[in-house]
Amino acid sequence: MKVAQEKTVGEIAAENPTSVRVFESLGIDYCCGGKRSLADACSQTGLGVADLLKRLEEAAGNARETVAEGWNEAPLARLIAHIVDHHHAHVRNETPRLETMLSKVVGRHGEKHPEVRKIRRLFAVLIEELTTHMLKEEQILFPYIEKMEQATDTGKPIPPAFFGSVARPVAHMVADHDDAASLLESIRSEANNYVPPADACGTFRALYAGLEEFERDLKRHVHLENNILFPRATKLEQIHDRAA
Repeated sequence: MKVAQEKTVGEIAAENPTSVRVFESLGIDYCCGGKRSLADACSQTGLGVADLLKRLEEAAGNARETVAEGWNEAPLARLIAHIVDHHHAHVRNETPRLETMLSKVVGRHGEKHPEVRKIRRLFAVLIEELTTHMLKEEQILFPYIEKMEQATDTGKPIPPAFFGSVARPVAHMVADHDDAASLLESIRSEANNYVPPADACGTFRALYAGLEEFERDLKRHVHLENNILFPRATKLEQIHDRAA
């Protein structure tokens, strides 16, 4: 499989699921920053485009099942179920655990390491925004996308929505993703790229490991929406509009 150099990072991640791990290992944003070219992405890593292409080709050659495998062809309803059952659930399941560890670490290390206080505040804002965001998706946008798909499968017109075009809520969700990405970047910066200080206790180290995994899962979550679900839903609506 040949990775096309002219494609954006997000397009490559959507078409070649094995590329996700390569991008993650290099710190390349393939979700909210997915509209960048490979050359732009490489400029931030110090890696040449040819070297990155080689890594992507090697990853594809050693392809194994990944979180995004097959989502370009799968029914949208199944993709939505995966996002809700896996990624939304991850946010909800991990939040109480991370909040508990944050409280313990702030209580024990907050005086010497004031950055953990900032991390707790940033994480609280992130979770508040994600909670509202996920509810909007689950109660409004996702059900409508499923109705569009059902209408297509049965040859019926798409039911009207109070928000008009699906592009409108999609734009709001993408903007929310950008806000979340900014908060994640701030948390990572305060946490020194999740490298715990030398005097960190076990809880401190577990906290940083948990926050890093939370970020990794959220980026894959956003990738599935920004680069696969939303473009496919928008295209589906456009096809119906042309046929009407």
